[in-house]
Amino acid sequence: MICLGIKNLMSEFSYAVQLAQKLIRCPSVTPKQAGALDLLEKELTQMDFQCTRLSFGEGIERIENLYAEFGDGPSHFAFAGHVDVVPIGSVTDWKFSPFDAEIKDGTLYGRGASDMKTGIAAFVSAIKKWQQTSRSNTKISLIITGDEEADAINGTAKIVEWMKKKNILPDMCIVAEPTSQLEIGDNIRNGRRGSLSGSLIVKGKQGHVAYPHLAQNPTSALIKMLSVVSSKKLDTGNSYFGPTTAEVTGLSTSSNVTNVIPLSATAMFNIRFNTEHSKETLIAQLEQHFIKVASEYNVQFEIEWKSNADPFVTEEGELTELLSQSIKKLTRRVPELSTIGGTSDARFITKLCPVAEFGLVGKTMHQIDENVSIKDIDVLTNIYEDILHRFDAHNEY
Repeated sequence: MICLGIKNLMSEFSYAVQLAQKLIRCPSVTPKQAGALDLLEKELTQMDFQCTRLSFGEGIERIENLYAEFGDGPSHFAFAGHVDVVPIGSVTDWKFSPFDAEIKDGTLYGRGASDMKTGIAAFVSAIKKWQQTSRSNTKISLIITGDEEADAINGTAKIVEWMKKKNILPDMCIVAEPTSQLEIGDNIRNGRRGSLSGSLIVKGKQGHVAYPHLAQNPTSALIKMLSVVSSKKLDTGNSYFGPTTAEVTGLSTSSNVTNVIPLSATAMFNIRFNTEHSKETLIAQLEQHFIKVASEYNVQFEIEWKSNADPFVTEEGELTELLSQSIKKLTRRVPELSTIGGTSDARFITKLCPVAEFGLVGKTMHQIDENVSIKDIDVLTNIYEDILHRFDAHNEY
């Protein structure tokens, strides 16, 4: 365990805030857990959770994860989160040391303050409070990974596979991602777009630019191939999602001079797609276009696809209603259901049960001097606790 020493941890702060500070002081830059899972396992064991450490992958790809379970009732509520954080960049750019978890003027600073160690601290604290007042035997499970910010191969995806094999199937799950936009409670994510990346290499015939008839320019072909990515509308969206978006993210050729038609040209692109498509239908559509252009320009091409994120949506129902009621009660705000943003581990959990994401304001996530309001941490804790009590009431026998 290599969490950094506790500094200025004052009793005036709530358990949730103090736990968040402790977690931030674990420098768990992905894929290292740096003591964060050890800390949580200790806290949860003291709360009578049964903890199971799950490690997946080999060598440098080995990832530590934690599954924890409390209660044995037929009703089953889950929370999920990740302890890994993105790199800090240059520490000299930070006004507040990234792993000191300093509090100033009601704001907690540090890497993971927004995304998403405070969310984990809030749901652990909420469960602790719920345990003191609930008379139910509701089963509570926690799905906590150390592999969300990187490749997300040996994290929640593998935990979900393990849970399915064990027939551990929650009724619903909240992922504590920082979904709020401007104020806590203004946004719930009930779906996410899929992600498909392509690396396209076009090979022609090298030659002198003054004699283009003696060459085959792969760059011209590549530009036309990318037209379907950069300009053509792939769809118009639907009631849950906006239109699919695509962006070219890199371009290069085999030549670094201006008087040579290059032998090859390469492009990278990413498509964020909605439920109007699957990655299979998108790949088929794009490859058909690439083949047509390659034939027209008499060039060859190679394409490498990468995707580990399919789109999903959780229909409005019991989970979104419970969340909305608790948020309205404790913030007086009516949250918007949204599918904006990037991918998250909810895309894996949707294979187990209905899932939604809700957490703190995320406007500083991944930024220098990442921060959140400590007042909001306590509000989030109260929302999570209220959801658990509503879940109990909804499932009384």
